[in-house]
Amino acid sequence: MDAYIFDAIRSPRGKGRPDGALHEVTAVALSAQMLDALAGRNGLKGPVVEDVIWGNVTQVGEQGGCLARSAVLASGLDQGIPGLAINRFCASGLEAVNLAAAQAAALGGGWIAGGVEMMSRVPMGSDGAAIAVDPSLAMGTGFVPQGISADLIATEYGFTREDVDALAVESQRRAAEAWAQGRFAHSLIPVRDRNGLMILEHDEYMRPGTDMATLAALKPAFREMGEVMPGFDKVALMKYPHLERIRHVHHAGNSSGIVDGAAAVLVGSKAWGAARGLKPRARIRAVARVGTEPTIMLTGPVPVTERVLKSAGLTIGDIDLFEVNEAFAAVVLRFQQAFGVDPAKVNVNGGAIAMGHPLGATGAMILGTLLDEMERRDQALGLATLCVASGMGAATVIERL
Repeated sequence: MDAYIFDAIRSPRGKGRPDGALHEVTAVALSAQMLDALAGRNGLKGPVVEDVIWGNVTQVGEQGGCLARSAVLASGLDQGIPGLAINRFCASGLEAVNLAAAQAAALGGGWIAGGVEMMSRVPMGSDGAAIAVDPSLAMGTGFVPQGISADLIATEYGFTREDVDALAVESQRRAAEAWAQGRFAHSLIPVRDRNGLMILEHDEYMRPGTDMATLAALKPAFREMGEVMPGFDKVALMKYPHLERIRHVHHAGNSSGIVDGAAAVLVGSKAWGAARGLKPRARIRAVARVGTEPTIMLTGPVPVTERVLKSAGLTIGDIDLFEVNEAFAAVVLRFQQAFGVDPAKVNVNGGAIAMGHPLGATGAMILGTLLDEMERRDQALGLATLCVASGMGAATVIERL
């Protein structure tokens, strides 16, 4: 694929609630800051990119309309650059990059891709979703909330409460170590107000003191909705009748954090970059997406990884580093189990359990984190993947140059 990554940046992640540091910032304002930072770092002036492809999940209110175009107009980018807003739920940011890569390979030129989610300002689920609110679709597909799906994965594949809590503790430890060693410094863009005053320059959600005892004190978050009202466990068990019951092991401490954030990636053909004196950092070897069974929902990273590796002509053993979005601990554990991957190669700088999951931005964030770490370790091949609501998966393989 003739598509290359020239740069990747992200904002710090703020707590996704009214007392979070980024609560005062709108989605369009944060997106515009990322676009301006990316353009400034790479000397982009005039209508030099073909499009801005921008993921965001809750496309309502101030995140509604075509947020991508609004962000272009709010930024210093040339007004001749259009914008495309996309939504593949949690994989929106990565899918934006994948779409940009496919167009760069087919058409040439340069593209900006990424995403944003201001979860403190536009609550998750406030846009509604047919699969959840339309009874005929919900009943026909066996819809359950994602927390029930995560517990279903843990039950189906044998992960205990201790297993999921241990992964969460390790995510916190790795994130704290990465911050202490400055591993995010190259790509992190501090958020400032219109007067240039600092709003946030670090990932605000982390809890570095988390240990197994701390997590053991937390009650399972999805037991009541599963077992009592409205009884989603029964729905799940209709699809998985070989299970006697759903074991509820997930809670706030081993699930992804609700946060605000944005990320942007500069993608283009080699010729486009060369014409502007830009040196590519990585080549996008292959991209993929799949649909999966919608009740268990969050198993997409496994089949989409199989597909993207086949497309790239690679095996799992060829990949040096992995970023698997920590939507819930069981998602990552299932990925490691399915492929026999060494946990020391997965989410080496922590993940969304420690730092949070700003829905539409996360895919672009983890791709940038992956590339930074490949450069730091002098490694060649990396794979980023996410599970997706309603049963999908997305993945990208990159080769460092």
